[in-house]
Amino acid sequence: MSTDSNSGTTDESSDDSGHGCSTPDSDGEVAEEIAIVAFERKWEVAEEIRAGIGDRYEAIDLLEYHGDVFAEHWGEYDCFVGLMASGIAMRKTAGLLDDKWEDPAVVVVDEALTWAIPLTGGHHGANQVADDLASMGAVPAMTTASEAAGKQGVEEQAKALDAHVVNGDSTVATNLAVLDEELGPVARLDGPAAVLAHDELTVLKRNSEDGVVLGTGSVAGAEAEQFEAAWTAALDGTDYDLSDVEFVATGTRKAEEEGLLEAAEDLDLGVVSFEKETLEEFEGPTPSRSRELIGWPGIAESSAIAGGREHDLLVEKRSHEDAVTVAVGR
Repeated sequence: MSTDSNSGTTDESSDDSGHGCSTPDSDGEVAEEIAIVAFERKWEVAEEIRAGIGDRYEAIDLLEYHGDVFAEHWGEYDCFVGLMASGIAMRKTAGLLDDKWEDPAVVVVDEALTWAIPLTGGHHGANQVADDLASMGAVPAMTTASEAAGKQGVEEQAKALDAHVVNGDSTVATNLAVLDEELGPVARLDGPAAVLAHDELTVLKRNSEDGVVLGTGSVAGAEAEQFEAAWTAALDGTDYDLSDVEFVATGTRKAEEEGLLEAAEDLDLGVVSFEKETLEEFEGPTPSRSRELIGWPGIAESSAIAGGREHDLLVEKRSHEDAVTVAVGR
């Protein structure tokens, strides 16, 4: 009962070091392949976790705990979930840690699913997995500074943008700027071009070269179902569907809308919020009452254009149930 996989297969290939050859999450992207490490007496709980969050990952393997289990499988997974005391996981993985940008993330969770504690790789999969375990009742005990302060670190911004961090060392400075609320908006530069970057500028690179952005505004209190319906309807008649959406874009004044965030989480979409100054630079063609009333450009179109790779508006603003507005950019 040492190994079980929800993907139906187990990769036995290895490199010269004897570890698996798959590449762990190392650049601010989401964790996709995880392993739950559990003692035999806790196997039933491990299976419960896999059943509860397994649809969010490409694969979840169950590994029976023994003294060298982490060392034997180090490098095969984006994240290890230790169903055990944190002290055991720390002692068995500490000597394996080398580089935070290459090491897999490690999370521990207790048998009662009370706490989910990221130990290493918080921004590289551990916080994500702990958040997912929260759906099963566990409290995600995140200690990374930006999350502890309720702010979105640059690694989280990269994930929302479907991008990855190119120069990892820079994130120390930029995440301090996040904490101090001194980090400016993400600037999008389209090539071909040459960029001279300071050591304290974090460079993000998109993971894909195609897709669309959903620019979204709403009335206060709009429900998740209304957002989802509006997004789906806006894509009807285009060559794209929800699987082609890179992220949802909005303005900072709408960044905390519960319905928007819930809908994005349900559809596994990142959310990026743009400052007023950025939206003014990319104001859309459709007149908006918000411009007259509060001096903001129409959020749906301007955020869709600002977020799009080509800064092009594919679908102009549409209203759904007088609650949600949406435009499609690319």
